Amino acid sequence: MQSLTWYTQRLRTMSPAEILWRLRSAARDFLDRYRLDFQMYPAPSDVCRRAGSANSYGFEVWRALDAVGGTEIPADWKQTLIRQAERVVAHRLSFFNLSEVFLGDPIDWNRDHAHGKQAPMGYSPSIDYRDFRVTGDCKLVWEPNRHHQLVVLGRAYQATGDRRYAVEAVAQMQSWMDQCPFGKGMNWRSPLELGIRLINWVWTIDLIRGSGLVAGEFRSRLLHAVYLHLWEITRKYSRGSSANNHLVGEAAGVFIACSFFNEMPNARKWLDESRALIVREIVAQTYEDGCTREQAMGYHFFVLQFFLIAGLVGRYTGRDFPEAFWTRLERMFAFAAAMTEGGETAPMFGDCDDGYVLDLGGRSEGLRAWLGVAAVLFNRSDFKALSGKFPEPALWLLGAPAKKRFDSIPSMRPGRQMASKGFRESGYYLLQCGSSRCREGVSVVVDCAELGYKSIAAHGHADALSFVLRAFGREVFVDPGTYDYFTYPEWRAYFRSTRAHNTVTVDNQDQSVMLGPFMWGHRADSRCVEWDPWPGGGGKIVAEHGGYLRLRDPVVHRRSIELDPKTRSVTIIDEIAAEANHHLAICFHLAEHCRASADSAGTFRISLPEGELTLTVDLRLNATLVEGNEPFKGGWVSRGYHRKAPTLTLVAEGECRGHETFRSVIAMGSGKL
Repeated sequence: MQSLTWYTQRLRTMSPAEILWRLRSAARDFLDRYRLDFQMYPAPSDVCRRAGSANSYGFEVWRALDAVGGTEIPADWKQTLIRQAERVVAHRLSFFNLSEVFLGDPIDWNRDHAHGKQAPMGYSPSIDYRDFRVTGDCKLVWEPNRHHQLVVLGRAYQATGDRRYAVEAVAQMQSWMDQCPFGKGMNWRSPLELGIRLINWVWTIDLIRGSGLVAGEFRSRLLHAVYLHLWEITRKYSRGSSANNHLVGEAAGVFIACSFFNEMPNARKWLDESRALIVREIVAQTYEDGCTREQAMGYHFFVLQFFLIAGLVGRYTGRDFPEAFWTRLERMFAFAAAMTEGGETAPMFGDCDDGYVLDLGGRSEGLRAWLGVAAVLFNRSDFKALSGKFPEPALWLLGAPAKKRFDSIPSMRPGRQMASKGFRESGYYLLQCGSSRCREGVSVVVDCAELGYKSIAAHGHADALSFVLRAFGREVFVDPGTYDYFTYPEWRAYFRSTRAHNTVTVDNQDQSVMLGPFMWGHRADSRCVEWDPWPGGGGKIVAEHGGYLRLRDPVVHRRSIELDPKTRSVTIIDEIAAEANHHLAICFHLAEHCRASADSAGTFRISLPEGELTLTVDLRLNATLVEGNEPFKGGWVSRGYHRKAPTLTLVAEGECRGHETFRSVIAMGSGKL
């Protein structure tokens, strides 16, 4: 249970209207406990009587491929899919830091399988999912219950015609319904989890409908479970300060399920309501330039999928979304494309919990695969170039004709020069020169964005004026990521801290004040002072923040970053405006494949397989290399939830005596090896 201090601070983030809504929600939950005891919730007979015949569904997710069956699925995709499906049949799943972990036979749906901890089966709204002692890590409980693996089985059934996969999908859904009675346990705790599960159920049922197994008692139980999911979400849509990606996922789940099970009671009402929410939230939760307001790249990718899949379902069913929706969705893809242009992946700014909506193949390709889908939808050569090849999700979402459309999109010329770009609304700036993903290319992404979305900024990090740098087609200086939400509080705090980012820490304090694992108090208010992109690449940005104005002696940090394409060098000037003395630490976090060594006073040689560069820090600072062998000091990077690896961090520390400037230079040379 959270402390009294936490509740007091949380109340301060809420408006009077939100407090009133939460009081009403608490009263509803109190009454629901007794309604549950007396089974005063929608009965299966009422649902099934009105839900139509066994063959009555609102759309077909597989309709575009019906004519060709599995013959259009390339052999390598099919073999990968079969191997994955066989592991699912054996109840061995891989998620987060777990590899082919056995979930039991039948699967134990109410367990944190990483820690061997059984989740409680009490009244769902009363379970404190944030408390590891009570539930284990809730994300490790919830992840297999999102039922991504059932879509893998459905795809394998379509690709091979092997009925075993459809039988296993039905068996897993039946065992889930056996073990997860309505309103009890962790799997009814979060409306977002219900929404994701609904989407995966829709895709699974449609993919296996040809097996004839979605009938009889199973179908009746399924329809009732679907209705209870819908009933629960629509009564508990996220609101107020917590209405972030959760609300998007909840609305998408309702829209997609009601579009598919379109003869359900209340389906039309819930369709209209969820559609309106999706149209509203794609504008409310993104900037004009396409970036998510949560200021977290992982969640940008997450909500992008919800919006895309819901939009496609709208087209399947004749309920297409307005042009403004598709325009904003294209901008979201364009922003993501810009963030990936200079390297292998987008920077890991903000939180990421590995969330995704559907497993349609191409998981190892990440965002690039979905850029390939967007290339077909929006006829974009730049998206096609970043995707590299026709991706598997495009086949499963858009059908065999999508391959021809992808191939017909004009290819961009080789060696295309990157340009510097500013996303002023969201606060991200790219200083770039050279060719995309080539050895001579350099890309610097500078973060002078807001901390996060709404009053709690739940998924933001204290990373004002931080940067990442990609050179030689690889990551060099990185944002270290997220690692954990619930299991390890100290690691949660570290990966959100200022010290864990490529920026300046003053007096060992974070720029913004953490009030809890998903809540912030005083915030660094970043702003761009000067933006000067140069023709032909490179340029300069000057930005500042006042996060340290709260100190007894107020401090303003102003940072200038300049990329010179002629010398392939980046000059960073950190200006500290203060009256008294302060301790400074400027951190440079290296990617795992980088090695570093001291070359001369203040100069470090950094090497990676593709090239070499030097970093020279101000000689007034004491520079040391920290490796990931001591917790919370630096030298760590997390590429996924509950996964971290040791790396190197260069820390330049010293005293600032009043108003001073400090200069760091990163030199990459010619880039030709």
